[in-house]
Amino acid sequence: MDMHVPMQLLEARDASLARRMTSALEYRFSTQLTARFDTTQKAMWSRWLPSPRPCFNPGLLRDIRTYYDMLQHTNGCVNDGVDDHSIEYVVLASGMPGVFNLGGDLDLFRSLIEKRDRPGLSVYGRACVDVLYSNYIAHGLSATTISLVQGECLGGGFEAALSSDVIIAERSARFGFPEILFNLFPGMGAYSFLYRRVGEKRGEEILTSGRIYSAEEMREFGVIDRVVDDGQGEAEVNALIKQRARSRNGLCGISAARRRVQRIDLAELVDIVEIWVDCALRLNTRDLKLMQRLVSRQSGLAESQQIH
Repeated sequence: MDMHVPMQLLEARDASLARRMTSALEYRFSTQLTARFDTTQKAMWSRWLPSPRPCFNPGLLRDIRTYYDMLQHTNGCVNDGVDDHSIEYVVLASGMPGVFNLGGDLDLFRSLIEKRDRPGLSVYGRACVDVLYSNYIAHGLSATTISLVQGECLGGGFEAALSSDVIIAERSARFGFPEILFNLFPGMGAYSFLYRRVGEKRGEEILTSGRIYSAEEMREFGVIDRVVDDGQGEAEVNALIKQRARSRNGLCGISAARRRVQRIDLAELVDIVEIWVDCALRLNTRDLKLMQRLVSRQSGLAESQQIH
């Protein structure tokens, strides 16, 4: 030990070394959302773990908004206490094995519809499209957004995945919009995102069929970009980042150009939310009973995954 170096500086140097050895900065927003910045990849990874069901409850939406605000306020750069690191990738993933996200808070929907609470439905829908739009525009950063889908990806979870520049899925992942089964439609971006990716005919087929699609089917349709074996999703994201290293700037520019050509404005998403609210308030008792059955399935799936 160098006796001429003050102890405080040695402790600071040791802390810096520890950060560099782990190559990661951890952020905890709540029990439902954590994030990790990998300094070697220059990638910010977030993972959600919603409770009691793996859906977008209001608390999780607030956490995501806080996280996205943090991203926007970084101006594309984070500091580990010693060095600055640019954010070049923002990765969206789940912390629950077997489930990416099951979508909207159907139990809340049912309650608000029964109360005829139009403002409540609008507030919820607007909170959803606010965070999806932020991811769609890459949080105002010169960054590429990636959705890593592992497991069930339904309804609003599918919409969230679609908001990214690149979608990578593990082979057992499943995709779908079950809303039509209870006489509703996915109103937080699904039509806008699918229309830009695969066109009106294919997009409406996916929205209206009520089917659950395999990852391979979604790749064949052009909805998602890559399918890999189960357990290899994170490695595939790492490989993609490494592969793009030399041409990252140009590819990032292409993503920005695509967003301009296929432009989705926040106003478009908000207008569709209001169409969704009108549609939701026209649901009858039978429709709401079918919705409640899906709530029970969501709860059952969450319990089974927690047991495993």
